[in-house]
Amino acid sequence: MNPLISKLLVNIARKRLEDKHTNKPINTNELAPAVRKLKVELSHGIKEYIFILIGVFSAGFGLKGFLLPNKFIDGGATGISLLLEHITSLNLGLLLVLVNLPFVFLASKTIGNKFALRSIVAITLLAFVVHFVDYPIITEDKLLIAVFGGFFLGLGIGMSMRGGSVIDGTEVLAIYLGRKLSLTIGDVLLLINIIIFSIGGYILSMETALYAILTYLAAAKTVDFVVDGVEEYVGVTIISNKHEELRLMLTKKLGRACTIYAGKGGFGSNGESYDKDIIYTIVTRLELAKLQTEIDKIDEKAFVIMGVVKDLKGGMIKKKPMK
Repeated sequence: MNPLISKLLVNIARKRLEDKHTNKPINTNELAPAVRKLKVELSHGIKEYIFILIGVFSAGFGLKGFLLPNKFIDGGATGISLLLEHITSLNLGLLLVLVNLPFVFLASKTIGNKFALRSIVAITLLAFVVHFVDYPIITEDKLLIAVFGGFFLGLGIGMSMRGGSVIDGTEVLAIYLGRKLSLTIGDVLLLINIIIFSIGGYILSMETALYAILTYLAAAKTVDFVVDGVEEYVGVTIISNKHEELRLMLTKKLGRACTIYAGKGGFGSNGESYDKDIIYTIVTRLELAKLQTEIDKIDEKAFVIMGVVKDLKGGMIKKKPMK
C-alpha cells in the first residue's frame, strides 16, 4: 500500500483509539489490529463503489440506449419513474430520485443507515448519468430493446447490489412487506410489478405492457446471475457409518476439503441413539455427479443432503478443481 495512505490509516486508527480510551497511552498491540481493520474497510469500500459505478453506467445504458428512446417501461421503481415521465413533464433523473426516496428511507429502518446512504449515492449518480450522459441509440427492434434493455438494466441493479446498495428501491419494500405479511420477497415483487404493468397497459398500450414484462424478466434473470455468481455451488451433507472411508475419498481421491461434525443418530437398530461423524463439503454443480458416483461406490445407503449455496469466500474450492 502507498506509504502516505498507510501513514494516514495509522493516524486515523490512533485517533479512534485515543477517543475510545481517554487518558491512556496507545500501545502497538492495540494499534496494529485497528490499522488492519481500517485497511480492510478501505479496500472493501473501494471495491464496492467500483461495483456501484459499473452498475450505474450499465443501468444508464439500458435506459438511454434502449428503453427511453423507444418509450418502453420496466418493473419496479424504474418502471414507476418511466410511467410518471410519460404522464408528467418532469425529467426522468429527478423522478428516479423522488420515487426511490421513500424506499431509501424504509431501507434505513429495515436494513441500516450505511446501506441507505450508499443507495442515495447510487440513485443520485444514476439520475446524473441519465440526465447528462449521451448514450447511442442501439436499435429500434422491439424484441431486442426488451431483451437487451432489460439485460443492461438488470446488470446495473445486480452490480449495485454487489456494492451494497440499490438503484431500484422496490426490493427494499418487498423485504419489508415480506416480513410483515409472511410472504416471500418474490411474491411481493410479482404483485408490485403486476400493478405497474397493468397501469402501463392502460396508459400506454397492451403491447408495450407485454414487452415491459419481457424486459422485467430479462432484468430479473440478469440480477440473479450477477448477484448469485456464474458458478452454482452445492453444499453436501453426508451421513454414513463409513464416514472415515468417505472422508479419505473426499480429501485424498477428489482433493476436496470437508468439515467433520460430531453427530448422534437418533434412531438405531435397537431404538437407541449412537455416535457418528457427519461430513459436510461444497462442490460445484458440475462436480456433483462425480461426487455422487464416488459416494455410491463406498456406501449406496448413505444419507446425502444437498442444498444450493448462493456464494462463498475462502477455502480451496475456487482455487483448484476436483481431481
